Amino acid sequence: MIQVHLYRYLPDQDTHPHMDRVDLPDQFHSRMVLDALEYLHEQDPTLAYRRSCREGVCGSDGMNIDGKNRLACVTPVKEVLGKSGDLTIRPLPGMPVIRDLVVDQSLFFEQYERTKPWLINREPAPGKERLQSPSERARLDGLYECILCACCTSQCPSWWWNPVEYLGPAALLQAYRFIADSRDDGSPERLALLKDPYSLFRCRSIGNCTWVCPKGLNPMQAIGRIRQEMVKDALRKEPDPS
Repeated sequence: MIQVHLYRYLPDQDTHPHMDRVDLPDQFHSRMVLDALEYLHEQDPTLAYRRSCREGVCGSDGMNIDGKNRLACVTPVKEVLGKSGDLTIRPLPGMPVIRDLVVDQSLFFEQYERTKPWLINREPAPGKERLQSPSERARLDGLYECILCACCTSQCPSWWWNPVEYLGPAALLQAYRFIADSRDDGSPERLALLKDPYSLFRCRSIGNCTWVCPKGLNPMQAIGRIRQEMVKDALRKEPDPS
């Protein structure tokens, strides 16, 4: 049997969160962590967690597995067993726990909205579509694939220290996705929103965001590129010395 250390918190019953130890049949070595949770939920229907597509697309089942934020649906049990052969599952860190493995992501999505994550283009819409060259389209690779699972933001120490002021890597990755888009002309207002000391500049390049991203994206690189765009924007606004 596999021993599972499972974070539990039922607010109607528990004064404090605690870790339960439950057994999982050995056959789950070759299954995904989400399959294990489904089995454990059958044994105890009070266990709460989020899930949807189970294909690593929706981002619903982000949680902390063996100390690292991951998607339960694409994480094999055999790859996350600790040195003792146990499986440890906790909710995403840095976010208020609603119940068991379910966290309150309200702040996360409020910060995402603050970056204006939509196309801004004030030119009259063309009859068919706004065209991009292959090289312009390629600039969006590694940006548009974000599924907003919050794994990167909730594993970021800078966000733990400044959870309200610092927008976090997921929101900033989405900001750069539109700053980099050749069809978008809203970059000046997005950059203006990020010029305070906290929204962008609390990033300390720790790299946890890139380490945990289940889609293999690089939020830390995107944050660096926003800073470069800020420098370019400042230089454009400098008065001509001549």
